[in-house]
Amino acid sequence: MQTQLAFFVSIAFSCIAWGIVATRYIWPQLRLRQRAEALRPLLILHSFRFVGLAFLVPGVVSPDLPSAFAHSAAYGDIVAAVLALLALMSLPSASGVVIAWIFNLWGAADLFNAFYQANHAGLMPGQLGATYFIPTFIVPLLLITHGLGFRILVQRQSQPAIQESRHLA
Repeated sequence: MQTQLAFFVSIAFSCIAWGIVATRYIWPQLRLRQRAEALRPLLILHSFRFVGLAFLVPGVVSPDLPSAFAHSAAYGDIVAAVLALLALMSLPSASGVVIAWIFNLWGAADLFNAFYQANHAGLMPGQLGATYFIPTFIVPLLLITHGLGFRILVQRQSQPAIQESRHLA
């Protein structure tokens, strides 16, 4: 049980650390950009989700890694990576924004599904082998950037993600 606790503490600390990075450094840079330009760095980051295919590589993961989890996580991630690249190539057109919405919905759902599948399959952290860093380091960043993506997507096209407030004297 101590291994499970260390695993969950690692995920929690990663969420906190990435939350600080996003609040302090990422969001201030994105919030004043037009929607397409604010989405680009997030989509580029998510284009690296092909890394999830490592869940299918024998020797990288334990042979007893639950296959339901491994296949769902790996294929869900590669679909998310493809959608991110398609959205990236299509921006700033209306179809690019639609694909960005589809990507963000799919990608976020895929991450939550991976947590569900891991819990449902009784996954033990040691079964992840070298991929241990994915849920403990990368997934929290991906979840936070999906949140930023949703925030950007709900803004009107011609507006920055957040308007500068004007004080009338």
